[in-house]
This record gives sequence, structure tokens and C-alpha cells, in this order.
Amino acid sequence: METSLVGTLSKAGSIHKVVGGYVGLPSMNEPGTVAAIGDSLHNPEGSVMSAGFFELKASEPLVYTYTYDEMKVVIAGEFILTDETTGEVTHARERDVLFFPKGTTVRFETPEYGLGFFAGDRTFAP
Repeated sequence: METSLVGTLSKAGSIHKVVGGYVGLPSMNEPGTVAAIGDSLHNPEGSVMSAGFFELKASEPLVYTYTYDEMKVVIAGEFILTDETTGEVTHARERDVLFFPKGTTVRFETPEYGLGFFAGDRTFAP
């Protein structure tokens, strides 16, 4: 899944900074689902890391299979997460940290709104 870069990048030596990385996230274009995602950084300086924001509004669930390892921190709101393999459910709220191993299929839902910051071990480099 390739996402668009969002925000304005600046550098101070080796330090990369993105301002506004959560503003104007592009839609994931999943029918019935109001979900948006955008990378603030992907593969800076040849790294395999990518990071950005994921937003979900109350709508049909989003089902996603991870093809990479990812960690997510809930910034605002709440996500209801179902492991599609086991059927187990967890609720993640502000400041909760999540880990999704490669190969995991998750159903994302929210009662109203959820915003998460993610960092993933994925590369878009040729």
C-alpha cells in the first residue's frame, strides 16, 4: 500500500521534521468506509521506516491485512480492533500503543472518530 506524503518537510542536519503531517490526509477510497491515510515520511535517507497518520470516522469497518510490521499510537478518539483470524477484539484509546505483525488482518471500527500515528517497517524504494 503506497500512500501520499503529507506535510512540509524540513531538515536540521540529520534530523527530519514534518509540519502538518495530519492535515488533508488522502482518502483510502474504500467503499462505505470513511478512512484516510498519509505518510509524513517514507524511507528517509534510505531507511526502511515509514511514518504518518491514519484517520477513521464512524462508517463501515475497514479491513486491512498488514504486509509489513507496524506500530500505531492512538492520538485522538478510539479504535475498535478485531483480529480477523481469532475474532478477538480490543479497544484502543488516546495514548494507547498498538503493534500489528506482518500478516495480521485487522477490522478497524470507531464509534465516532479515531486518529493514529503509525511507524512501519516498509519500503517504497526501488
